[in-house]
Amino acid sequence: MPATALAGEHVLEFKLVTKPMDVKVTEVANVEGQMVMSGKMFGVAFFKDGRIAVKDFVNSSDLLKGSGPIFGYSTYTFDDGSSITARYAGAVKDGKAKGEYTILSGTGTYANATGTGGFETVQSGFKGAFLYDRRFIVKTP
Repeated sequence: MPATALAGEHVLEFKLVTKPMDVKVTEVANVEGQMVMSGKMFGVAFFKDGRIAVKDFVNSSDLLKGSGPIFGYSTYTFDDGSSITARYAGAVKDGKAKGEYTILSGTGTYANATGTGGFETVQSGFKGAFLYDRRFIVKTP
């Protein structure tokens, strides 16, 4: 069944669990504690409205002793085939990430979507994975 586009503005709140899949970490020579990381990551998003989406994304960071800027590109794909693609930028400080999204595009229900959003890490007991609170403000024509 094809997805039907929704016109207007919609707030999507969700929890996200992510895990690095294919990540390269490079330590910077002659700068103690400096590393550059980039690679592919994967996640599962659990939306307040009961829907679930998978998140495929690429991430890049430039961290000095665990703190510094991060950015990347994410595509959230819902089980009906609809998707939202966004760029994010933020920072890691004291082991916590926080940042903003800019929605670049969408398909299906979110065809031609634009908008913004935000994220921040949540304390969790996951080893090798991260838990986030996230929100999109999606605008569709």
